[in-house]
Amino acid sequence: MIKSRASFAWGGACLVALALTGCASTPPDEDPVQIKLKDLDTRLVRIERVVANQSLLELANQSESLRGDLRGMHNDVDLLTNSLEASRKQQRDLYADLDRRMKALESRGASGGGSGVAAAGDAGAAAAGGAGDAQGSDDKSAYQSAFGLLKDSQYDKAIVALQKFLSSFPNSQLADNGQYWLGEAYYVNKSFPEAQAAFQRVVDKYSQSRKRPDALLKIGYCQYELKQPELAKNTLTSVTTQFPDTPAAHLAQQRLEKMAGEKN
Repeated sequence: MIKSRASFAWGGACLVALALTGCASTPPDEDPVQIKLKDLDTRLVRIERVVANQSLLELANQSESLRGDLRGMHNDVDLLTNSLEASRKQQRDLYADLDRRMKALESRGASGGGSGVAAAGDAGAAAAGGAGDAQGSDDKSAYQSAFGLLKDSQYDKAIVALQKFLSSFPNSQLADNGQYWLGEAYYVNKSFPEAQAAFQRVVDKYSQSRKRPDALLKIGYCQYELKQPELAKNTLTSVTTQFPDTPAAHLAQQRLEKMAGEKN
């Protein structure tokens, strides 16, 4: 009886042990909610990676596009710079050519015994009167006629004709040009005080004229010829500061350098 009970107890213990062993070897079922969350988390990470890659691609494309635009802008700037420099060089060359021609006219006038208006006397006035008759009534033809006399080296006649043009057409759009060329005619005749006064009138009266830089330059030239080096230096320096990057400023700088060399 006692043995039977012991056997039964031992058998029960074995069953309990086997049950416990079975429970330990069989994993419990995973929570479906946790499975779903893990799946969603995995998908979310994958989507974030895709979005990140697309954003980087878009940024790379935008960066490359900006680089292309920047290269295009650099090319445009280079073209504009080259064009501006070419234009400035052309202006300097044209002005230098004009200055050479005027110097040639000066030399020709000096060798031909040309003098100022006072030396021309009544003969010059009469010739100018004849030129005035040919000028007609409009300002353009009067200006062209007077300028033609200047180009033909008839400086005395040109002076009188330009004076008549300015008195007849004071409000002409060509008046500033006429005033400037009057100064040039005096300058070629070496009538430097009269030339300086004519150029000064361009500066004072025609503030918007394109001839102002040239007129101021020639005032400096006149002061130089009149042995007024300090005044000439100040005037030529003002040309370089008031009208930088112009042919007049370039020539003013050349004259300043020449004057500095003469002092040495």
